Amino acid sequence: MKIKFWGVRGSIPVPGPKTAKYGGNTTCIEIRTDDQELIILDGGTGIFPLAQSLLGEIPLTANVFVTHSHWDHIQGLPFFIPFFVPGNRMRLHGAYDFVSGRGVEQVMDAQLQYSFFPIREAELKATIEYVKLAPGEAVQLRTASVTPVLLNHPVINFGYRIDANGKSVFFTGDHEPYYNIYDAADESFREYQELIEEKEQSILEAVAGVDVLVADTSYTVEEYPAKKGWGHGHFDSSIDLAKKAGAKILYCTHHEPTRSDSELEQEFAKILARHPQQSGGPEYRLAREGEEIEI
Repeated sequence: MKIKFWGVRGSIPVPGPKTAKYGGNTTCIEIRTDDQELIILDGGTGIFPLAQSLLGEIPLTANVFVTHSHWDHIQGLPFFIPFFVPGNRMRLHGAYDFVSGRGVEQVMDAQLQYSFFPIREAELKATIEYVKLAPGEAVQLRTASVTPVLLNHPVINFGYRIDANGKSVFFTGDHEPYYNIYDAADESFREYQELIEEKEQSILEAVAGVDVLVADTSYTVEEYPAKKGWGHGHFDSSIDLAKKAGAKILYCTHHEPTRSDSELEQEFAKILARHPQQSGGPEYRLAREGEEIEI
């Protein structure tokens, strides 16, 4: 299995010299199975350079899995060139939104309106199929299995576990560690804490033993209290998840857009000093746009 990062910034694209090393595009990850089956995780602005790389493979089939419908995870989809080419087959997978009462089809429908984009969905030439996912129910592709896992974010967010040919990767999308909303003295505290522990255990089981964990590490632990409830994790929470789940490699992603490359490396150095590499434990890396690994 091959993994390539096409977008690793969070919230908003930040091009320029201060982000040139790790990249300024928002979330998009390409996964290739050993049989070259194409899986795309999220459609942030990183999906546009990915599209350029796919032009030599047309006609193609791609399975796009959307973690959730916030802009930085979908804003590149209208610019995904394969949508415009006859003979291509695109399957867009995502959650049912209980608020809107619609599935992942709303992601394209909302963006491809004349008020926001000059081309209507009906004008796209590829065959587009929308697949509604349910938590814990695996989707069997030709050579891979993809399992959606409900995580903690202000809108429904699926993390995805991809298993193929004995290798595995888990991507959280956006995920904030669960926390108890009640004071310890409140009579509801214990019941809610049990619910949190149940949810945390289900996540650990889903991530257990993966070769690669790609996790939301938007903040430092010092920054997190001011951002609590925004739906994002921090370095320490993702490292804790990687350790408990027995992941081999942790890639930290969704980099804070106000953080320059040098500032990102400075914060990461502090993290490594606090969490030194241990024998048999996970290896920690910063996700970098353009990096490709094989597992």
